[in-house]
This record gives sequence, C-alpha cells and structure tokens, in this order.
Amino acid sequence: MRTRTALTAVLLALAVLTAGCGKSEAEQQADCQKALTSEATKTNRPDACKGLSQDDYDALLMAWALKNALNEMPKKDRDTLDYYDDGKLNGSIGGDE
Repeated sequence: MRTRTALTAVLLALAVLTAGCGKSEAEQQADCQKALTSEATKTNRPDACKGLSQDDYDALLMAWALKNALNEMPKKDRDTLDYYDDGKLNGSIGGDE
C-alpha cells in the first residue's frame, strides 16, 4: 500500500513538473516572430513556429509580411499611409522609422 501511494505521489509530482517546463503561448509567439524570414511560407514553418496553431501562425506570418512590405515602401508612400491612418505623420504604420 505504501509503495503504491509513494509511486502515485512521484508520478503526480513528475506530471506537475513536466507541465511547468513548456513555454507559454506568448513565449512561443515571440520566438516565432523572431524566427520569421522571407523563407517562411504557410506550409514552410520555422522550427520555432511548429508548436503554434495554424491560425496563430498565419496571423504572425501575415503581420511579418505586411511590416516588411511597408518598410520596403518609399518614405513618401509610407508617410501618405501614415497620415491616412490617424491624421498625423507619427510612424504609426510600418515600423522602423
């Protein structure tokens, strides 16, 4: 009886420790965002993105593609989109400038 109780306690402790070792959804998404490159496609995921659902991965991939497309635009065109976004030239779209 004691052996069974001890074994159950050990297995329960192992299950709790194993569950705590995984990355959170937010951590997985952050790792995936860092791993996205122009090589990533809907079916060719970086290893860091493998644990995400298809919908989450698609959203991150689309955001990455949009950001990079906007950053490659001439500054004048980005400024035009920025002005139409919120009426100011404040870098609210695109990104790095």
